[in-house]
Amino acid sequence: MFRFVWGILLTLCAVFGPGAQAASVVFLNPGTTTEVFWVSYTQFMQAAARDLGMDLQVRYSQRVAQTTIEQAREVLLGPNRPDYLVFVNEQYVAPQILRLSQGSGVKLFMVNNALTADQLALLGDAREKYPDWLGSLVPNDEEGGYLMLKELIRQHPPVAPGQKLELLAFSGLKITPAAQLREKGMQRALREHPEVQLRQMVYGAWNRERAHEQATQLFKRYPRVSLIWSANDEMAFGAMQAYEELGGQPGKGALFSAVNTSPAVLQALVDGRLSVLVGGHFSLGGWALVQLHDYDQGVAVEQYGGRDRQVPLLQLINRDQARRLLALRDSQGYGVNFRSLSAKGRPTSYRYPFSLQILMR
Repeated sequence: MFRFVWGILLTLCAVFGPGAQAASVVFLNPGTTTEVFWVSYTQFMQAAARDLGMDLQVRYSQRVAQTTIEQAREVLLGPNRPDYLVFVNEQYVAPQILRLSQGSGVKLFMVNNALTADQLALLGDAREKYPDWLGSLVPNDEEGGYLMLKELIRQHPPVAPGQKLELLAFSGLKITPAAQLREKGMQRALREHPEVQLRQMVYGAWNRERAHEQATQLFKRYPRVSLIWSANDEMAFGAMQAYEELGGQPGKGALFSAVNTSPAVLQALVDGRLSVLVGGHFSLGGWALVQLHDYDQGVAVEQYGGRDRQVPLLQLINRDQARRLLALRDSQGYGVNFRSLSAKGRPTSYRYPFSLQILMR
């Protein structure tokens, strides 16, 4: 019996090394603990961490940028530093976090919002200054904003010559790169459709209550509006509520769109209250862990697609796909084999197949 146990121990040491430990990751979540998108984002990361054998800790900032900075300071300068820090350039916090990281020995990885062009210019040669910054993984936000408005216009009955389709837009925060890019995509679609008139765009701060207050006034001001573009699901629901309170019926008198894949917004699409849905980027954190796990196994981060990657995660979701995503939420780990996506040992032509389709196989 002793020889058998000793043999197992020797085998484990040979495989994992005498002092092998799970790679440790801290994720600075910029959202709140009640925000469905950021909670589901965390859950997908946790599923990835379990499958990959990584130690993941998540800290929410409750949408307070200064809290994110303080959390980063504690992680990077404290006594119990992780191997990796994953964070979002929400409200432009990235440069401060990069500066805090100098000399910490913690590897950094950005998700969702990477450095803006202005930030890169101000930082100078950021790669040289911050060698522990491994890279970034962001979605196709500009394309998402574009696809959403194009599909809204496609679904709307044609207007008579000389008449205009009236549009309202609800964006997130002015200082969030993802919101800026989604707006840019919307503006690109507008340039292709001169028959559509943007009556007003407001910043709903990703918040249902704020968007509800704004929409209540805007629907009174612009009673002919029939297209409503929203940069997330919470603002779309706020606008829908205001429209219903004024006697309208979402999906009939006006067409609403949204971004995200919360159960409520998927159900709204299935029910026809929501006409257009774009989503898939809640999975970014999980995909980032696949890359970090590979890096921890000796895969150079610049291989298989480069250090800074944009992944076409935001896609139009139809009603059948919404039903499948709703069913998936009850499955363990979303049914994804994260280890199978590893680039280790793959030919140089391999590219990480990160997409919503992986969840819906």
